[in-house]
Amino acid sequence: MATIPSRPVGAPLTFVILHNPDSGAAESQGCLDILERVLGEAGHPYELFPIGRDGIAIAAQEAIVRVRRHQGALVVAGGDGTISGAVQQALPAGVPLGVIPVGTFNYFARTHGIPLDVEAATRALLDAIAVPVQVGQVNERFFTVNASVGLYVQSLEDREALKRRLGRSRLVALLAGLATLLRAHRPWLLELDAGARPRLVRASTVFIGNNMLQLQQTGIPGVEALAGGELVAVIIKPTGVLQRLLTFLRGANGRLWQAEAVECFAFRQLLLSPRRRQRRRRIKVGVDGETVWLATPLVFRRATQPLQLLVPAASVPGGSRA
Repeated sequence: MATIPSRPVGAPLTFVILHNPDSGAAESQGCLDILERVLGEAGHPYELFPIGRDGIAIAAQEAIVRVRRHQGALVVAGGDGTISGAVQQALPAGVPLGVIPVGTFNYFARTHGIPLDVEAATRALLDAIAVPVQVGQVNERFFTVNASVGLYVQSLEDREALKRRLGRSRLVALLAGLATLLRAHRPWLLELDAGARPRLVRASTVFIGNNMLQLQQTGIPGVEALAGGELVAVIIKPTGVLQRLLTFLRGANGRLWQAEAVECFAFRQLLLSPRRRQRRRRIKVGVDGETVWLATPLVFRRATQPLQLLVPAASVPGGSRA
């Protein structure tokens, strides 16, 4: 794990703030105005770092160089997908990460007690404490909330397409999910190996959870497994359209565990490989709301080192300032 250079005792962490200037001009500028006002009034050192055309990965790499120069922390303003992109670089670099949530669901921020209001989240950073947070990993990619293959990945792509037409909202996400469910889909034949005996399963979706709030809200058992350092797998078996809709509604109402087509289990490591006609060298995977192509077999596990996340001091009993 990379080390952070020491800084003078009592000196505040300089925030290098990643932001996306193309994520809605008015919304983005409003967020920046609040950040600059709050940090300026507090006399807290910071530097704004826009995410350019090269994307979050390149921007985060360049920002981390400045974090180390300032002996500070990386702060990202965005939703779960943007945060996940920053984590890909911040975790192996060993730098602290702060979050200003401006996404649709903000599962990561909500789980760790980070305010959803931009001004409140910025003020919370001023006396934040760095705590270790579990991160999931699939092959070389890290995820903070979830990773998936199958129908759920298609729903993410449908959601992005609809967002470009109708804008970003939870209603748009709901409509995109329903549209995905109404179409015909070929089920996957997958080999799963969680360390006991490998088995073949037919599935429309395999979902790997690493977020207590999301699991609780959809009614997926195994939340306590996350506290024990495990991840939670959810297998949704192939069904007809009506049954898919009923399963979707149960999840939306926090009762997914009641669906007959759903299987859940906790694991330390899970290998997943497509079989028969769907055998392929690469597979599309949903990672924290974004889609990527990864080589098979997919290996899901907890990352070997935790993320150092800046959380509000009030949410850490007996904590001291970072």
